[in-house]
Amino acid sequence: MKIKQLRDLAPEELIQKEKDLKKEFFDLNFQRKHGRVEKPGRFRTIRRDIARILTLLQEREQDGTKA
Repeated sequence: MKIKQLRDLAPEELIQKEKDLKKEFFDLNFQRKHGRVEKPGRFRTIRRDIARILTLLQEREQDGTKA
């Protein structure tokens, strides 16, 4: 997901998106343990999307405290 798309989301939507991605990551890890992951590149994409979301939430939190 692009950062531009994430910036348009509300904080509640970002938190929900993060939870969904973490669940998907957990499921992929479970599949990896059993040796049947179809798209191993998805691990990297999910980790980066989670990092983007957390960065945006942190930026918004800092902007709120400064203002």
